[in-house]
Amino acid sequence: MGRRLVPLTLDNLPDLPKRCRACVFWELDPVSGEAALRAGHPELEKEAWISAVLLEWGSCGRVVYVDEIPVGFVLYAPPAYVPRSTAFPTSPVAADAVQLMTAWLMPAYQGQGLGRVMVQTVAKDVLRRGFKAIEAFGDARWKEPACVLPADHLLAVGFKTVRPHPRYPRLRLELRSALSWKEDVELALDRLLGAVQKEPALRPL
Repeated sequence: MGRRLVPLTLDNLPDLPKRCRACVFWELDPVSGEAALRAGHPELEKEAWISAVLLEWGSCGRVVYVDEIPVGFVLYAPPAYVPRSTAFPTSPVAADAVQLMTAWLMPAYQGQGLGRVMVQTVAKDVLRRGFKAIEAFGDARWKEPACVLPADHLLAVGFKTVRPHPRYPRLRLELRSALSWKEDVELALDRLLGAVQKEPALRPL
């Protein structure tokens, strides 16, 4: 099973689910979001937002492909680019963090570790850009796919609650700890392979 996580651009934006391409929950403040929906052009607002972030900050997402089929995506950006975040009771997102806005994975591909791979990929990208953490607002009463991620899922991939709330806790993932388990595994493999390679070769009798 070949899988790729590709930076989100305007070219692969059509690979997101239709309802997500037309969703501006995070990208606009509540008043502007309602206005875009009433005007009937949220897809254009989404494109404009992604284009602006690409120009000013760089790619703000990843699209997940399995055997060249788009099966999921993740969106993230510094809080200054996420107007909706200020409307949450547990805001603001810390200045040293990037906000994990939302993510989605086709049901048939859930439970295969792709969610963790998505977070790891975001963590590496964000760390490379000089940030110390990823923060997200979780939904403690999550029941079905929505713009706000389930708090339980965030906790399961390594986030910790930094500001509790009965409905929308704010959670944080320190980037060094997010990457350490993978680095530990890679280091152990390197040592194992190194030890194997250093064994003296048996000479034929």
